[in-house]
Amino acid sequence: MYNSLTRIQNVFGFFTTVAFVVAALIAASDFTAPRTPSATIKTTNVQVVKGRPHYYSTKKEEYAIIRFSLDADLSSLFTWNTKQLFVYVTAEWPVAPAGADNMNQTNKAVIWDAIITSPSSDHLSNLGPASLKKLRKSAAGKTIDPSRGKLSLKNQKPKYQITHPTGRIAETDDVKLHVNYNVQPWVGILTWNQAFDLGLWKKMAGGVSKAFELPALKKKDGEAASKKSRS
Repeated sequence: MYNSLTRIQNVFGFFTTVAFVVAALIAASDFTAPRTPSATIKTTNVQVVKGRPHYYSTKKEEYAIIRFSLDADLSSLFTWNTKQLFVYVTAEWPVAPAGADNMNQTNKAVIWDAIITSPSSDHLSNLGPASLKKLRKSAAGKTIDPSRGKLSLKNQKPKYQITHPTGRIAETDDVKLHVNYNVQPWVGILTWNQAFDLGLWKKMAGGVSKAFELPALKKKDGEAASKKSRS
C-alpha cells in the first residue's frame, strides 16, 4: 500500500505534467495566428542642443531631440494569449570606423516607448484612476481588442534624449528611426521584431525612416547675439 506522502507526490506529479502540457499547447497555438505588423515613421523636427539632458547629469553635453510622426498597425499581434505589447522607437546610426573592432557595429538609443495592455491585463496598466476607468469601459465585454494596436502619433515629442559617451553628437549622419515591438504572452516565450518571415508570422512592413543627419549644435540666442556683435 502507498502511504499518504507517496499518493500526494503522485497527484502533484500528475498535476504538474498536465499543467505543462496545457501550457505548451497554449504557447504553440500562437503560431497558428497570423502576424502582419506594419508601420511608417518619419521625423518632423530634429535639434541638437547643449546642456544637461537629465536632472541627474553632472555635466553639460550635446544631446539630440527628435520629434516624429508614427502610423502603425500592430493589431495582428493581439491574440487571446497576448498579455501586453511593448512598443518602442530607436534611433540608430553606424559607428564611425576606427579599427577592425568597430566594423558592422551600430549605435542604438531608445527615444520613445509605450506599453499597450490587452483587456484582460488592464489592471497592470500604469495609469491614473480616471484613465484606467476609461480604458476598461472601452474594452467592456472584450477579451481581445486589436484596435489598441493601431497607433497614430503626429509630431510626437520624444520621452528620451539621445546622448553619446563622448559628449558630442551634432552632425552625426546616416541616422534612422526604427519601430520595434516585444510581445509578452500570458504563456510562452517573449518575441521581438522578426528579421524574416516565419510561417504565418511576417516581418514588419516598413517601420524604418529615411536616413537623416543630426544638425549642428543649436546656439542660444544670447550666444549668437554676442558672437554677431563681436564680429
